[in-house]
Amino acid sequence: MSEYSYITLREKPKLIEYAAQWFHNKWGVPKEAYLECMESYLKGETEYGWYLCMDSDIIVSGMGVIENDFHDRKDLSPNVCTVYTEEEYRCKGVAGRLLNMVVNDLKDKGITPVYLITDHIGFYERYGWEFLCMVQGDGEPEMTRMYIHR
Repeated sequence: MSEYSYITLREKPKLIEYAAQWFHNKWGVPKEAYLECMESYLKGETEYGWYLCMDSDIIVSGMGVIENDFHDRKDLSPNVCTVYTEEEYRCKGVAGRLLNMVVNDLKDKGITPVYLITDHIGFYERYGWEFLCMVQGDGEPEMTRMYIHR
């Protein structure tokens, strides 16, 4: 089994272009939007960070933290966003370890609770997240599940 490294973008800021492109490829959000958020984090303008799991020099999982993940509950902030793990790395605890890293990093900075939106049921609960309410995603016809980690 490979030994993965779990890092923040601040630990390896030279990955910014690669990370922004990787997230863009997964979610279709413009690369420039990711770069803007990542640059704010790297400059210390925000503590809402970017977290990666690396297998050697390849990103295999990642997530970020932003003010609002495109939903109508602007009071529920910050939000974990862009959670993604490459298919061949799923079911190995990678995303769960990153989620715990995010929560612990934010708690260390006095930022709690943390929120996320998802259609998944059962996964996030394993890592201490609780269903909170349904929210309306921007431009989405259906409501989406909002979770909280206290």
